Amino acid sequence: MERKNRYRMAILGATGAVGRRMLSTLERRGVPVEDIRLLASPRSAGTTISFRGEDLVVEAVSPESFEGVDIALFSAGASASAEWAPVAVERGAVVIDNSSAFRMHEDVPLVVPEVNPHALAHHRGIIANPNCSTIQLVVVLHALREFGLEHVTISTYQAVSGMGQRAIDALLEEVQRTQAGESDVTTVFPVVKQDRHVPMAFNVVPQCDIFLDNGYTKEEMKLVNESRKILELPSLRVTPTAVRVPVLYGHAESVSVRFQQPVTVEQVRERLANAENVVLVDDPASYSYPHPRLAEGRGETFVGRIRQDLDDPCGVLMFIVADNLLKGAAWNAVQIAEKLMEMAR
Repeated sequence: MERKNRYRMAILGATGAVGRRMLSTLERRGVPVEDIRLLASPRSAGTTISFRGEDLVVEAVSPESFEGVDIALFSAGASASAEWAPVAVERGAVVIDNSSAFRMHEDVPLVVPEVNPHALAHHRGIIANPNCSTIQLVVVLHALREFGLEHVTISTYQAVSGMGQRAIDALLEEVQRTQAGESDVTTVFPVVKQDRHVPMAFNVVPQCDIFLDNGYTKEEMKLVNESRKILELPSLRVTPTAVRVPVLYGHAESVSVRFQQPVTVEQVRERLANAENVVLVDDPASYSYPHPRLAEGRGETFVGRIRQDLDDPCGVLMFIVADNLLKGAAWNAVQIAEKLMEMAR
């Protein structure tokens, strides 16, 4: 990509929860944007969104939308990415895609800037933004990799915003229905039987995305495959369980890591306290530990409840939290864009 003083950008999926946060993150971080095109499906075209004090009109995406664009941020779903990313690249844009469409393609870098920015040097026009729960996990694991990562066991507690605005609205509706003594079930959350859905309000649902033939969900396998690719550890053992909880924003993860050597809690705390964009919140005596409300609206990854495995000197447990719409999506994508600008010649 050619180095410039200011860049022309586009956001596909600009009216969605992540797209709006991409735009606000560009503004907050003062990214040198010359102009920006807000793109969406014809259904959402005509919506007005403010950027740097100016009201911008969202346009229906077309091939011409990407003419002259340097960097395009995509957050419109896998099918839209599969259709429009090649078009954008053909028109000269570099695409940073937040969907799952290209993540596991061998020739597409899967990037978390704190972990593997070097992978950006090998892109061919498309760069994949990892899954939200993967991003916060690998930021922490990368800081500890010198101890030799052997086996990661993870249980997630994922906010409904990971399913989009429709799920946020559905949870709020279910809460209101429950408080009114009405039926609390919407048709958004996972189907148990063909004619029945699971209530999300005041509940915990052990399913994120669809189940696969191996008994794991797609979300769980993303944690396995994406972590291995980003960390460049194809043999890393990852044992995942992904759970949806009635929280609006912020994914939490209970993580047990077994290292290839004995490791103390003090060593882990020291590495994490000095890790890029990691905030150590680990003083249980004063009730100081990570939780979704703490991370909401923040771009950092928070970690605490660090403790030794009771029976294994090579094992350490911890609790990791991040805002899934920011570090888990929008902010990570903008960080990638910033890295591309730094690397431009």
